[in-house]
Amino acid sequence: MEKNKDLSAQTIDGDFDYSVFSIGIVVSKWNTEITSLLLQGCTSRLKSMGLKEDNIHVVWVPGAFELPLGAKLLAGKEKLDGVVCLGCVIKGDTRHDEYINGAVSNGIMQLSLVSGKPVTFGVLTVENEQQAIDRAGGRHGNKGDEAAQTVLAMARLAKELKQQKTSIGY
Repeated sequence: MEKNKDLSAQTIDGDFDYSVFSIGIVVSKWNTEITSLLLQGCTSRLKSMGLKEDNIHVVWVPGAFELPLGAKLLAGKEKLDGVVCLGCVIKGDTRHDEYINGAVSNGIMQLSLVSGKPVTFGVLTVENEQQAIDRAGGRHGNKGDEAAQTVLAMARLAKELKQQKTSIGY
């Protein structure tokens, strides 16, 4: 029996005012037919959690490799509580996907750690186009939706921990 790989069906706790957040989304133009679907899932989730259109900032970058820098540039322009990075790297005839995926995941993680703000990984790293379709609104849900949920959960955690720190006097 195949386990449920559609994590979009799970949702973060709605008992919180997420409308206070401002979220950036950086989207790769490479494989636009897939990344557009990821963006749609991401923005739909953010809006369903109460974010206003004005608090969702979207920029496009040429490819997945440019996502970390795009996130940094966007965060430098807007006062954001977090950034979602969306992309799709499909394995080809060479090993380029391994290099791209490793560099992008490291860049996103480093940016999150250095900035102290959540930067989430919504990058599909798949073997073929069908796997991408399955994860961009198909049978495995929409990973853009999941990345939106993750950035909100982490932004909430950061806000709650900051409030606790302030209330205890640290």
